[in-house]
Amino acid sequence: MITTTDGEPRVHLDAAGLGPMPAAARAALTEWTRHDDLHGAYELEEYLDDVVLDELGARLAGLLHAPAGDTGLFTGAADAFATLVGRLPLGPGDRIWTTPYEGFAQLTALYALRDRTHCGLDVIPLRPDGDLDLEWMAAHIGDDVALVSVTHVPASCGIVNPVEDIGRILAPHRCLYAVDASYSVGQLPVDVSRIGCDLLTGDGWRFLGGPQSIGFACTTPKLRDALPPRGAEPQTTPHGAAVVALNAALAEHRASAPDMELADSLRAAVGKEPGIELIAPGRQQSAVLTFRHDRLPAARIRRELADRGVVVWKTVGQETPLHLPGCDVTTAVRVSLHHDSSSQDVDRFVEALREVLAPAAEPCTPLRAVRHLTPVGGRLLQFPA
Repeated sequence: MITTTDGEPRVHLDAAGLGPMPAAARAALTEWTRHDDLHGAYELEEYLDDVVLDELGARLAGLLHAPAGDTGLFTGAADAFATLVGRLPLGPGDRIWTTPYEGFAQLTALYALRDRTHCGLDVIPLRPDGDLDLEWMAAHIGDDVALVSVTHVPASCGIVNPVEDIGRILAPHRCLYAVDASYSVGQLPVDVSRIGCDLLTGDGWRFLGGPQSIGFACTTPKLRDALPPRGAEPQTTPHGAAVVALNAALAEHRASAPDMELADSLRAAVGKEPGIELIAPGRQQSAVLTFRHDRLPAARIRRELADRGVVVWKTVGQETPLHLPGCDVTTAVRVSLHHDSSSQDVDRFVEALREVLAPAAEPCTPLRAVRHLTPVGGRLLQFPA
């Protein structure tokens, strides 16, 4: 639980949207933004070069279990992905694989790459339970697959995709492997060496507690060698004050992750509420929970929870265009724990949710199970659960 400046207690359950920023990180962001305004950029740039960048690079390398020097800063994971993947020299004989859980920003970059290079783009099918079909991947992987892009935890739900298992399938082949860890790093272990990916991207402001508009990429020599030299186009870089603040946030980042037993109890409690439909495909879930109500709009639920001192997120279908819209989900409520979330926070959320849902409790219409999109042969087929 956190406290606002007016002393009113708040339960913050939106670490996947904008995680609580440690006091030291907020102070660094404020101090160096003000310093930049008063004295210009040179002193901040010198401080970054002399102190911060080396420290931050070492902290990112330790967090990701990556070799020192393999990480770089961007304004966000989406910017890093578009900047790096968008330059790949693919051709008409190459194919890209992605998943139904991919975010809209990554999909936009992949569509642009396809249109530029005239390569193919396939969507990995799902098993009936919502997990990625690894048997399909093992049976269809070949030298025509040049890039595989997988999101570790999607923006739309809490499924944990088996990125390490996928890495083992892809390892003997020539394809590049990209993993988006924006919604997993800081809440789940992320080990680049175990995943075996060539590109890992992440945001600094979610479970890591940094400021907005800063992210990072970890790249391997295999990816860097595949990229042509950069042209004259500028690369967007985060503001120096954001770099200092992320460094401060990572200095206080705990090895402890959100309590997954607490997340399981939260999921069980919410699933028992009348009218609630959990959006939880797959066999392994994270500390992110998404649900909708059969009568109340997600925006109303979010707003009324906020009125009761509970902060959650309203997610929209187009955040994952190949997933939620095909499940007939336009909007939903997303709840996400962080390492400081307590059982008292969960109890207060459940109590507030019951108050919000009470007016719509009777009569209750029958629920429908969420359907999963299963791409087959270039088409997206829907199968009722």
